[in-house]
Amino acid sequence: MPIELKSVTHTYSEGSAFQATAIRNVSLTIEDGEFIAVVGHTGSGKSTLVQHLNGLLKPTGGQILIDGEDLNAPGADRRRIRQKVGLVFQYPEYQLFEETVAKDIAFGPKNLGLSEDEIDARVRRAMAHVHLDYDKYAQRSPFELSGGQMRRVAIAGVLAMEPKVLILDEPTAGLDPRGRDRILGMVQELHARGGTTVIMVSHSMDDVARLATRLVVMSKGELVATGTPREIFRQVDMMESIGLGVPEAARLCALLRQRGVKLPDDLYTPEELRDSLLALWKEAHPC
Repeated sequence: MPIELKSVTHTYSEGSAFQATAIRNVSLTIEDGEFIAVVGHTGSGKSTLVQHLNGLLKPTGGQILIDGEDLNAPGADRRRIRQKVGLVFQYPEYQLFEETVAKDIAFGPKNLGLSEDEIDARVRRAMAHVHLDYDKYAQRSPFELSGGQMRRVAIAGVLAMEPKVLILDEPTAGLDPRGRDRILGMVQELHARGGTTVIMVSHSMDDVARLATRLVVMSKGELVATGTPREIFRQVDMMESIGLGVPEAARLCALLRQRGVKLPDDLYTPEELRDSLLALWKEAHPC
């Protein structure tokens, strides 16, 4: 189910004294099964961009096509299209409200008019996806859980709708390292196992280097670059010029190259850098 943005612009409070253009003339195609990371400094338009992808925001100009269907065309069934694209906001646990975990996750499927058996099956599948044991947690209050567990319940509520595309806006914000690693591992597993298209907004270059198949780089409301992590992170000067960093391994690689170490210019993982340095050492110290 490809998503295509054609010259999309969004201006808040258009025509008023508070008018502000958040994204400008963005064109982008997202193919089935990709893991896209949207990166950019604060205020670059990342969140505004992804909120267009399930119709939460309507563009001021341009088109958004979901599986070839214009999301904002007159007569478009936006409710049906939205069911294909699940959006998880920052701090989604703030939206939990039911008395039990199972009821909260079941809220969306119930609104689809599904049978009780299908709702129960979806709740169980969603809880398994986020690594929450049904027998242990289903009847507990979500407000008795840890912050990381509450976040997983909120994500399960979106997964229970069984979207073809999952959008996550800073999914690890505010979590401790253990909770962060569990959320990222769960998202990686979901993408690898089910072929779900994942679009993740993130500030962590190390996270997106490890997870994403393609990066979308935003700056001042414009799309300034898109490419694989290897293609993007070799452009250290460009990334730093728009207020972004690169993974620590890529930064160290760039510093070593400046000092004359003959390393490839596209290394961005610790493992690649380690192996390249080891190869250079063995070349300089043959047995």
